[in-house]
Amino acid sequence: MPTTARPPARERLLQAAETVLFERGIRATPVDELLRHAEVSVATLYAQFGSKDALVAEALQRRLANWRAVWDEQVIAADDDLGRLLALFDALSLYRDGRRPRARWCAFLATAAEHPEAPAEIDEVLAADTALLRQRLEHLAAPLAGEHAPQLADEILLIYNGTLAAFLRGRPADPIDVGRRLAQRAAGGYSLR
Repeated sequence: MPTTARPPARERLLQAAETVLFERGIRATPVDELLRHAEVSVATLYAQFGSKDALVAEALQRRLANWRAVWDEQVIAADDDLGRLLALFDALSLYRDGRRPRARWCAFLATAAEHPEAPAEIDEVLAADTALLRQRLEHLAAPLAGEHAPQLADEILLIYNGTLAAFLRGRPADPIDVGRRLAQRAAGGYSLR
């Protein structure tokens, strides 16, 4: 009977970050618990990443790359300009369905809330996530809103952030559906005639 190879220590640490840090909280999770979960020593953590903050930053970078790929696929699959703008919500649904364990909400918002003055490596990834959202939404809003694309992008971003926060409250029952409908209404207010 073949045995499956155990992932390398670096991968186990990244998986532990996904499972423990983003579920319970970065500050609330002691390094010892993270090490137990990854089945590595403290020396291995520091040899692989140099610090807990660097591990968090790399886990967020990996998450950002995965998120971007899912969003790219949904934008490409959309049939029209409105569909491309609203693909954000389709991507969110697919991304959440594919996460194991399923996150309580958004690792980026959670990290930003825990680190108002984040270390440079974490701050850089948080800024990249914000830039991706802002720039892409403005680009996708342009065919619908023209010169008002920045305003529409801001509205969609606010709706998206509210959608993510709704997962913490448990209401509405389907935050993605409600967020998508609100975003569609917002886009309708800017439609070029």
